[in-house]
Amino acid sequence: MTAVKNEVRTGLTPEPASRATDLAILYEHPAWFEKVFAELDRRGVDYAKLHAPDHFFDPASRDPPWPVLFNRMSPSAWRREHGSGLFYTLSFLSHIESLGTRVINGSKAFRHELSKALQLSLLRTLELPFPKSRVIHAPEQAPAAARGLRFPVVLKPNIGGSGAGVVRFERPEDLQRAVAGHQLALGFDHVGLLQEFIPARGGFITRVETLNGRYLYGIRVHLSGQTFDLCPADICQTTGGQDLTAPGCVVDATKAGLRVEGYEPPAHVVRAVEAIAQAAGIDVGGIEYLVDDRDGQTYYYDVNALSNFVADAPTVVGFDPFVRLVDFLEETIDVARR
Repeated sequence: MTAVKNEVRTGLTPEPASRATDLAILYEHPAWFEKVFAELDRRGVDYAKLHAPDHFFDPASRDPPWPVLFNRMSPSAWRREHGSGLFYTLSFLSHIESLGTRVINGSKAFRHELSKALQLSLLRTLELPFPKSRVIHAPEQAPAAARGLRFPVVLKPNIGGSGAGVVRFERPEDLQRAVAGHQLALGFDHVGLLQEFIPARGGFITRVETLNGRYLYGIRVHLSGQTFDLCPADICQTTGGQDLTAPGCVVDATKAGLRVEGYEPPAHVVRAVEAIAQAAGIDVGGIEYLVDDRDGQTYYYDVNALSNFVADAPTVVGFDPFVRLVDFLEETIDVARR
């Protein structure tokens, strides 16, 4: 069976061949999802590619165009001049959900992907610890909002993506100076988080990947101290120094110091991560946490409804998560057909 790979650029009025397609994939980044496409092609699964920057839809439509849609829109699209697609995607996902399409990483998951503030509120409802934070929407609010926080602090854009725009301030006067010099950028939606910086015990953070709301694997990412950009697909060495030269490893100078190793987190962390994913409506995603070196407290700090998986996963975690992802896609299609 030959896979159908239709590049649909006409919203909910696709080419005739794609109307029989059981799966559509909404994506934005040109290279991140090649492994998903390759595994679908290998199995002969019919699917349609929806390139988000070119996509539009008809809100008067009444028939679901596909039984299943996999949302792979990236929150960091605003860094690639595709920011207009972020809030558009929320509208599109809500529309096709209302038509009965099963959306993997649907509108609820994507709302959490687009708001670090919402992520922290979710953690609060689950009674899970997170770094002490303040949410602001104007740079001049930062000094007052930082009162009561322990320095150093970091300023994070509410809509992030691979650590984009995170800045650290050692002292209150450093933050005040940045405000006075008009040097604070709050990101695409002009909302930011001031958050206490947590020194990571062991010099690493842990990312736990989930699939269908369940634990898939964990990795420890050893920090270089020079970057907040922790995209797992871009990590380029094992802890033993072995280069990860898989196609998903995009090497650049800001990531050259990152090292990674497979890790199985304790049972209580797995339970917490699964609770986060399920509460956020995340079918495929990753949760990041660290342990405070000062007191041993675990803090959850990042919820991701987009996962590219670690580079060269068979070397790092012992299996190919893209195979299991496509297993899940096929199972979801089978259920949607019934």
